[in-house]
Amino acid sequence: MSIAPYLFFEGRAEEAIDFYTRALGAEVTMRMRFSESPDPPPPGMLPPGSEDRIMHAELSIGGAALMVSDGGCKGTAAFGGFAVSLAATDAAQAQRWFVALAEGGTVQMPLGPTFWSPAFGVVQDGFGVSWMIGVTP
Repeated sequence: MSIAPYLFFEGRAEEAIDFYTRALGAEVTMRMRFSESPDPPPPGMLPPGSEDRIMHAELSIGGAALMVSDGGCKGTAAFGGFAVSLAATDAAQAQRWFVALAEGGTVQMPLGPTFWSPAFGVVQDGFGVSWMIGVTP
């Protein structure tokens, strides 16, 4: 069994995909727009002009899946009550990811040594997604 986070960006999924590709080296393994769906969305589900937004996309980050969508494209995405955890191979990789995700975001816990990791920190990216970045000793 595997568990993968599924994030809904309410109109900013394309931007998020580009950001995670640059910041984390994510690989886009699948991308489908609402206009490409074999079944059209029910009338009124999408606001006018949303046809080319992301219905579903999958990213691979170090072999782990992250799924994203624009959802219903009706408002501002609100991310709370969770964080996506990234396991870096070493402190240098953790630092690169942390700095990249912090661009336009907010540091919630500076990256540094803890009793459980030689490098651990928490950052909220510019989309409001919290990321826990750490190195497994």
